[in-house]
Formats: sequence, C-alpha cells, structure tokens
Amino acid sequence: MTSLTLDLSHARPASAPVVASPNLAGMTRAELATALVESNVVESAKVKMRASQLWRWMHIDGVTDFAAMTNVSKELQAKLAARFTIARAEVIERQVSKDGTRKWLIRTAPGIEIESVYIPGVGRAGALCVSSQVGCTLNCTFCHTGTQALVRNLTAAEIIAQVQVAKNDLGEWGTPNRPLGDGDGERMLSNIVFMGMGEPLYNLPSVAKAIEVIADNEGIAISRRRITVSTSGVVPELQALGETTQAMLAISLHATHDDLRNELVPLNRKYPIAELMDGIRAYPGISNARRVTFEYVMLKGVNDSPAEARALVKLLEGIPAKINLIPFNPWPGSAYECSSWSTIETFAAILNRAGYSSPIRTPRGRDILAACGQLKSESEKLRASARRKLETAQ
Repeated sequence: MTSLTLDLSHARPASAPVVASPNLAGMTRAELATALVESNVVESAKVKMRASQLWRWMHIDGVTDFAAMTNVSKELQAKLAARFTIARAEVIERQVSKDGTRKWLIRTAPGIEIESVYIPGVGRAGALCVSSQVGCTLNCTFCHTGTQALVRNLTAAEIIAQVQVAKNDLGEWGTPNRPLGDGDGERMLSNIVFMGMGEPLYNLPSVAKAIEVIADNEGIAISRRRITVSTSGVVPELQALGETTQAMLAISLHATHDDLRNELVPLNRKYPIAELMDGIRAYPGISNARRVTFEYVMLKGVNDSPAEARALVKLLEGIPAKINLIPFNPWPGSAYECSSWSTIETFAAILNRAGYSSPIRTPRGRDILAACGQLKSESEKLRASARRKLETAQ
C-alpha cells in the first residue's frame, strides 16, 4: 500500500469569527464616554468634550464616517475607526404607499431583518413605528406579525438604527443652512411609536436605553411625551416602563372580557383584564394631560357590537383614556374581516357620548402591507425584492 503524506505547510488557517466593532451611535451618553476611555482612545480629562463632539456629529448631523468629523483630529479619527463604527444599518428594501406612508426592510446583522414604517400627518408632523424584536411570541390571532416566530430581541443600537434610517430618508439631518426638514427647519418626524414587530416590554432594557438616546435634547430630541410604547399587557413591567422612560403608554386591548381576549390576545391568559387594569391605574404619571391610549381593532361580528362598546366604557371608568379604533387590516391567510364603516361609527358614537375621545384610525399603507398588524420581516424567507424578481421571471 502506498503511503501518502499531506503537506499542510501552505494550508490556510481557520478563519476567526468576525467580531463587529461596537457602534457608538447605539450608546447612551454615559456608555459613549465609558467606551472612549476604556478603549484608550480618549483620555479621561478630555472625554466629556470628545463625547459631546461625537454625540452631535452622530445625532444632529447624522454622519456615518469618522472622517467627516471636521473638528476631530486625523489621529483621533483613525483611532476611532480602528475600534468603533458609526455605520448605518442596511436598507434592503424601501416602499412608498400611494398615501405617502414609507416602509423600510432593514438588515441590522446577518440574518436579522426588521420592518419600520413612517406615517406622515400623525402627531405633530409624522410618526415612526419602530420594532423592538425580530418576530413575536404573543401570537395575537388578528396580527400578521404574530405569525412569525421570535428570532431575538433587538439591541438599543438596532432600535436607534430605525430612527437613523428614517431621518436619512426624510432628509432630517442637520446642515449649517438647513437645521431640520426640507429646508424650512420643520420636522417631518415628530413622534416615535413602539408599535412595530415584537412586544416592547419583553425587551425593556433595550427599549429604555433607545428612548434615552432618542429623547436627548442635544441630539435627535424627540420629547418623551411624543414617544409611545404599546404593550399587549406585560403587567409586571408596567411600573418599570413608566419610571425608566416616562413614555406615553398604549395598551393593545381589543376585547372587554377575558374569554374573548384570551382568544385574540393569548397573553391575557397570563395577565387577565382585571390585573391589567390595576397595573394601568398604577402607571406612573397618568393624568388628563398624559392619557393612556387603548387600541381596539374592529373585527366584524367579533368585538364590534354596541354592547361591547358599553362594556368598554364601563371597563375604563376612572382611567384618563383615549381609545383608538382600528379598522382591521387584512393580510394573507387571516381569519377575520373588518367591521363595516357604519358599525365602527356606531361604536365610536357610544364612546364619544361617554366622554372618551375615540378617533377612527384611517388605514395607512395597506397597499404595501405597512398598516397596523401587517408587519412581518422576511428574515426567514427570500428577501421581498428577490422574491418578486423570481415571480416576475416565471
């Protein structure tokens, strides 16, 4: 038998796993200062000044390259680039609805894709609906997002990345001649709503950290009173949400009794309505000036009767509240239909007579599956654009 000797002298060594550089744009001010010192990039005596410089470049001017920071020395730019990144997340697909709604499919890491939606004319100027998880664990039966299994929580940097993408697309980064907006100094993005993919209170540490950055008045500067966090009712985290973020609270309710809510929102089996209401009444800071928003999707023949409207009035008694009535937005394979417009108007009239503001939310972005309950990332499938190209070629 002939023996063989393998010459491994020229074999390529196994590749070490690629470790992503920390993204400074996803850090709070305190974390930014700590990172600069611990990396030996900036000495302690100068860290406050340097952190402030970087903060303004990232969150007011929106730069994505240290070399663009004109008041930072070349030497320091090189040190920063060797240790950190301020790169923006990759936009895989951008869609614009006929009503002006914009939706982005954003890749924040290999295999991690999320959707964010900008809705013009909501709040003072326009609202960005951000995701807090990839997928969801709640399995609400009327929600398309709930049909995608949870992949993981998003980091604070990945949440902030969604705001960065929106500001970039809207032309909202500052310049010497144009502080905000399209040349007139006016914002197009005035509100943030955590109503995208996922349950924010199952990722509260990252959500709270992201809000701290978004609300900083020397950066993105969106007031905490214009940041709303929507939850399906993770009762044990409500107190912490109010204390750590001072954000406005929204509750994804959709039913007035446990039997129906157990079906529509399975989390209700763990935290039933009575327990949820107690948690809401104890939410820090609620008042007539800081009302809780209750979201109520209108499902034909399921939860849209006058009796349900009267039960909702009784359930919310004593809570400073606003009720958003949401016409059901259909999605492929859904088992529900939207209530008729006359049924929704009758429901709203009962709430209005009881003294509750109950606007009927105009469906936005339905044609691009960007409306409430329609978000679903393509991270477990072909990306949307590639899939459409494949269908066209067939």
